[in-house]
Amino acid sequence: MAGGGGKYRHLGRKSSHRQALLRNLVTSLFENESITTTWHKAKEAQRLADKLITLGKKNSEASRRRALEIFYKPHSIIPKLFGPLRERYADRPGGYTRVLRIEPKQKYEYYSVPKGDKGAVPERKPHDQAPSAILELVDGPKDMRFAMTARTVLRQRENGTGQVNELTKLNMDKVTRFRKGGIEALEEAVRKLQIGDKKGAAKIVQSIEDQEVEVESKSVLEEARRSEEQAAVMAEKVESLKK
Repeated sequence: MAGGGGKYRHLGRKSSHRQALLRNLVTSLFENESITTTWHKAKEAQRLADKLITLGKKNSEASRRRALEIFYKPHSIIPKLFGPLRERYADRPGGYTRVLRIEPKQKYEYYSVPKGDKGAVPERKPHDQAPSAILELVDGPKDMRFAMTARTVLRQRENGTGQVNELTKLNMDKVTRFRKGGIEALEEAVRKLQIGDKKGAAKIVQSIEDQEVEVESKSVLEEARRSEEQAAVMAEKVESLKK
């Protein structure tokens, strides 16, 4: 899986462990359409994932047997690879996956206890903060660049001019070029985002109004309590005068 003598990342593992890791990553990728891992693991898994999609596009008995040897859940993923995914990438010449850099997943400190020592005091240690990345299948329901482009289009259309700049047009062409019904799907995503923003704004307004009502109710209750206390004090003074 590493290639015929080509350069590749060993990932600090022996060959069998490395192959098992990559098989696990691509199984999760094809099952969930998107995974988050370290940058180096994502780049190595990307190579294997692209080869698997190429096997799916060939759709031969030999390619099915080869894919069957790699996936850990072949009976649920093989039909997807040689069905919907093969149709999705039928016209795409390559670049079936995308790796996006993100902030390290583990950036905070944790506590470590030595194994076998029940009375040991936990030691505070920082995480390694390894560079993380998202590995995803392009043109899918979890395509991050497609979603970001839709958000950018909505923001630029609402800035007053109703137009998008040249860079956004270039990104629109990239994310819709090989997607079936790409332009219509992008416009639908923009419309859903617009509706979602309106609902979100309405929820924020309602939350503020609820908070104002709650504060006003508390002030009314506080004023009523003070009035009761003042009335009790006046009643005690009247009783003392009568005596």
